[in-house]
Amino acid sequence: MNINLNQIKFDEDGLVPCICQEADTKEVLMLAYMNRESLGLTIEKKCAVYYSRSRQALWEKGKTSGNVQKVRSLVYDCDMDAVLIKVEQTGNACHTGEYSCFFNTEFDESATLASQSGDVLQGLYEQIIDRKANPKDGSYTNYLFEKGIDKILKKVGEEAAETIIAAKNNSKEELIYEASDLAYHMLVLLANQGVTIKDIESELQKRVK
Repeated sequence: MNINLNQIKFDEDGLVPCICQEADTKEVLMLAYMNRESLGLTIEKKCAVYYSRSRQALWEKGKTSGNVQKVRSLVYDCDMDAVLIKVEQTGNACHTGEYSCFFNTEFDESATLASQSGDVLQGLYEQIIDRKANPKDGSYTNYLFEKGIDKILKKVGEEAAETIIAAKNNSKEELIYEASDLAYHMLVLLANQGVTIKDIESELQKRVK
């Protein structure tokens, strides 16, 4: 359905709230505002353009920082008074340097719920992403991110070798344990490189005959 901008219910200041979500991970990145002009430009350019209430001016995300948001979809809510955009985020969305503006966590049951639903790998991946965005003292995951790609690759190589040895030893229990370690470190590697589980699933789907 094509929406005429005249149908959008802008508030008394001529603004409509816009929720920005990462298209692949579904992580909410930020809440900003758009006016008629910035919404039109977002649709036209397929890049997020907001309206800054503090500066009273249009604000093209990433124009100076390089943290651009390529818009993959733009939808409106049922009342036509809120916008949701799903984007490909380059760099960090938050001006503080955090990936998402929503990094002040009160509690997070997402990993538990994912585990209960059987989607353990996705739940673990989301927890790893959360650790990256919200570092915690003593976290092994944060230790890996801090050490960087070389350390992560070293651990992936070590765990792959140990998985091979476990298989050669013909020990099911040992293989399960080592394969789990390998899977975890692979998820850290994917998160570090900006690759999602959905990316892997899409590639595997292409190979299904």
